[in-house]
Amino acid sequence: MLNATWLETFTTLCDVGHFTRTADLLGMTQPGVSQHLHKLTTQVGKPLISKDGKSFTLTPAGEAVLAIGLARRQQERELKDVINFDDPNVGEISIGCSGSFAMWLYPHILDRLHQAPELVINVTAAPHMSIVKSVLNGAFDLGIVAEPISHPRLEAQELTREELCLVVPPPYAERDLDLPQLNGLGFVAHPDGYAYADDLFSLNFPRDYKGSDHLKVRTFVNQIGQIPLPVAQGLGYTILPKSGVDAFHGKQKLAIFQLPKRRYHDLWIISRKRRTEISRIAALSDFILQVSKALR
Repeated sequence: MLNATWLETFTTLCDVGHFTRTADLLGMTQPGVSQHLHKLTTQVGKPLISKDGKSFTLTPAGEAVLAIGLARRQQERELKDVINFDDPNVGEISIGCSGSFAMWLYPHILDRLHQAPELVINVTAAPHMSIVKSVLNGAFDLGIVAEPISHPRLEAQELTREELCLVVPPPYAERDLDLPQLNGLGFVAHPDGYAYADDLFSLNFPRDYKGSDHLKVRTFVNQIGQIPLPVAQGLGYTILPKSGVDAFHGKQKLAIFQLPKRRYHDLWIISRKRRTEISRIAALSDFILQVSKALR
């Protein structure tokens, strides 16, 4: 490969056409310019210029090397343009979050895409540890998790508080529900539902609640968008974050029963350090922060 410094000196010499002025332009001495030319000539193996007094003409080899020098300058200009071009509405971004939050967030993401036709946003539903791992290895630019992360390579910003909701068919919302009545109705279970039940029911039924393995399960579903459906049809109750309730298309057929003690999860948005200095990632992070206020 041609030495980049010598090649740039030679290309500048061809532009200027004079050794001394080239030296002044590059902050060098005239012998320094001559030395770079000599070293490049040695590297190429053929003369690059033919001197005629104080002027010179290029040899065929010199013309070929000059073409490379000009092409490299253009490539470097294009590289600088790419590096310096940081438009918040252009480029690709990947986000990882829980299934319920993904279902709630995605319509807002579509609004953002309408505003920015050259923006590409990929949303992936994933469990907590997978989100953290994927943000660390660069697979996700942003992650949304339900607990603060302390890691030397990550930044975390509090996003919002999201209530954990006991979701029941509307006729049950007016009743004075207790744990036996809920068991009579039956639990619409899902992968996160057991942990949610332990969290919410231990707080509100400390004497009677024996653990999620003692709940009467009416049906199980692992498709986040389908979890509220049996509840909407009166077939059971479930427990979901508020985002999962708000995102359900038949939300009017659901009711949230307010237990005496309410339970909230704090959501955090995480990224690799300095990643949010990229305009499109910073802009999307701010956008998610704004729309998530509706979950409070």
